[in-house]
Amino acid sequence: MHNHKNNSLKSLVAAALAAALLAACGSSPPTQFYTLSASPTAAAGAVPAQGQPQTFIEVMPVAVPDRLARPQLVVRGDATRLDVLEQDRWSSPFNSELRDALAAGVASRLGAIDISRSGRPADQVSYRINVELRDLDAVRNGQVQAGFGWTITRSDDRRSAVCRMTVVEPVSGGAASDVVLAMQKAVAHAADAIANNVRALQAGQSAKCAG
Repeated sequence: MHNHKNNSLKSLVAAALAAALLAACGSSPPTQFYTLSASPTAAAGAVPAQGQPQTFIEVMPVAVPDRLARPQLVVRGDATRLDVLEQDRWSSPFNSELRDALAAGVASRLGAIDISRSGRPADQVSYRINVELRDLDAVRNGQVQAGFGWTITRSDDRRSAVCRMTVVEPVSGGAASDVVLAMQKAVAHAADAIANNVRALQAGQSAKCAG
């Protein structure tokens, strides 16, 4: 009889622990996924003028700092601490997110075709774009500061542009989505500057760095 009571008590304790574990799992916040790419409406841009040749761009894989090469968003907690947000993640690897956002942004501004995955048509001029994210510092309720560097090379005469710029965008709140929105704006500024460099090379001019 005594053993039966002990066994019943153990069963009740085990059941209570299992229920507590299930409740804890059920209360975990769901993972949110974010993208650096602007919406199709926001990304809509220029189209080639009638009679003008089509522009082809090739945006290469983007180099990013090692601390950012992860699926989670990374924000600065204080002067010495970085917070990795486990429940807030990119929809694809961060370097891929950045490459795709820049490629789409530059293509939309130029009315260009991104040939990064398809290859350049024969006898067509293209512009190879190598981008490096030199630094990125994101602070909730603060700002996003991003440092970009890039080289653009024209395929026919090998003329090139080499530029660097730093972009600062305010973060309007403390949510991860506020940080992502500021990062999208920073990427848009870089896409503007890169597109302007391509236009200069198309016109046979020296490309000017935005800052």
